[in-house]
Amino acid sequence: MAHISRLPQDTINRIAAGEVVERPASAIKELVENAIDAGATQIDIFADMGGLSRILIEDNGRGMDADDLPLAVERHATSKLKPQADGTWDLLHIQTLGFRGEALPSMGSVARLDITSRAKGMDGAIAITVDAGAMSPLRPAAFSRPHGTRVELKDLFYATPARLKFMKTDRAENMAISEEVKRQAMAHEDVGFSLTLDGKRSLRLYPEEAGFEGRLKRLAALLGDDFGHNALLIDQQREGVRLTGYAGLPTFSRGNAQHQYLFVNGRPVRDKLLTGALRGAYADFLARDRHPMAVLYVETDPQDIDVNVHPAKAEVRFRDPNLVRGLIIGALKHALASAGHRAATTVADQALNAFNPLSSGYRAPMQPTLSLHSSALGAGYQPRAYATPEQPHPNYQPAWNADLTFAPSARVERDFVEATPMLDTPGDSGLAEAGVDLRTLSQPLPPEFESYPLGAARAQLHETYILAQTKDGLIIVDQHAAHERLVYERMKAMMAEGNVARQTLLIPEIVDLDPADVSRLMARRDDLEGFGLMIESFGPATILVREVPALIGDGDVAGLIRDLADDIAENGQALILKEKMAEICGNMACRNSVRAGRRLSASEMNALLRQMEATPHSGQCNHGRPTYVELKLKDIEKLFGRR
Repeated sequence: MAHISRLPQDTINRIAAGEVVERPASAIKELVENAIDAGATQIDIFADMGGLSRILIEDNGRGMDADDLPLAVERHATSKLKPQADGTWDLLHIQTLGFRGEALPSMGSVARLDITSRAKGMDGAIAITVDAGAMSPLRPAAFSRPHGTRVELKDLFYATPARLKFMKTDRAENMAISEEVKRQAMAHEDVGFSLTLDGKRSLRLYPEEAGFEGRLKRLAALLGDDFGHNALLIDQQREGVRLTGYAGLPTFSRGNAQHQYLFVNGRPVRDKLLTGALRGAYADFLARDRHPMAVLYVETDPQDIDVNVHPAKAEVRFRDPNLVRGLIIGALKHALASAGHRAATTVADQALNAFNPLSSGYRAPMQPTLSLHSSALGAGYQPRAYATPEQPHPNYQPAWNADLTFAPSARVERDFVEATPMLDTPGDSGLAEAGVDLRTLSQPLPPEFESYPLGAARAQLHETYILAQTKDGLIIVDQHAAHERLVYERMKAMMAEGNVARQTLLIPEIVDLDPADVSRLMARRDDLEGFGLMIESFGPATILVREVPALIGDGDVAGLIRDLADDIAENGQALILKEKMAEICGNMACRNSVRAGRRLSASEMNALLRQMEATPHSGQCNHGRPTYVELKLKDIEKLFGRR
């Protein structure tokens, strides 16, 4: 008969080290969080050979005295939890980043750990060493700061050499360290960070003011200056949960989801909730292989989340995940709608690079500046004024015909919109043959057009692109992509009003599923009905489909139901059906839009511009590509050496 035995304390510590200190980046995460909990405003990090040879972190926090320092390296000893009046310890109201008291003793059990600390008001600093679990007596030490702590970790995992076999190359470990430090810097913009890898400074961030402006400057320093100019402010609150942060424009997207960050009460976390919510919010704007950039911060009562569900505290559990998911989706959609017809500034930059006669073929992408002081960004990022459905341009009232064709603005002057004969001169015939419509080039620009964000149409190039003049530049519009977006937004509005045509199946479709999938689908029955899909429970493991959206027609109904069940299980939403409907609507909008190669009159071109200004999301097509390119006059002058 087997007998249960107590494990030695050093073995317990090594097991804990395997959970808490998975790799050098994990050790740095724990030490940085300790420094932040201690009130540090400057944290300096050094790592050699991927952090396996040496890790040193120094901060200017409160520090520790002779009574606290020995306790800091004992397991389950912490200053971040206090007993309640009844003597119990509350693990559901945690307001600090650390709370278990496992990190330092776990590191000391698998490496050589030296801690030097100086508390406020102390004359000198004290130090302690833990070598493979063996603790040394306290000793005096030198410390340059008035107060703070220096933690040095040498020969990580030397006491457990088998763990070293699972470490990656020094370069890979350095990349993981950099990513972890960046996440911590995003979460705490009021803390300065510096990172030195193998003797080379790779990151330096000065403290910023706490708040939106300081946070955006910090994010621009880490994610690139372009993010600062193409990010939308998020600030929404619902039922005690507040969501803030920044999300990129659809035309400022990426090929993977690595630039999506979520922070909960200042804690960097990884949660599939964020991925699903972002996918749902951007479903109408991006193709499935494109991903938005977003940095979101959730603030809620600590009692509404459980941070004690993951050994490395990399995940949290929300008491009401549907509330948080709905808040993220709603806030993102509101921000995207408020952007109006705005497109990313990088679109113009790419166009100017293509025009640059000095560019030859491949141009290396710009790398984000990691060493950036707030003064380098001037007074911060000021969003430009754009017309939105809630605040349309004062000189414009949108007009649509029933057949989704253009309706000219009533304010367009007659002498400007009437077509004029093509100029029949030898010098102009070449332009006509090249596909340049000269009917509007000779007309004066009416004064009111200077106030329109997208300006006035001046020409049509190759019967595909509209050339518009603004007050301080010019705009090139892809007429097909722009009108496709306008038609698509109209179809979406009709669907939102409940005008989704349904098709009754002659023979109802019976789909066998797992009982759990049936329960999930029936819980979303009302949502599916809004898209025209009528389902019924036909037993514990069967779904009966009676009606489908008419847009789907004779598609694979059983496959759609199974995809919906998988989607709800993974993301908590029926995104597959919405994306399917969006894809069909997009195809219909494409077929019913102005084609490339169609010659437009001046009135039609200006009507398109005015409708774009009043229609949300008109700056990008249904796949996230820009519908127009804006070039400022000062940038054009630089191309010709006038500046």
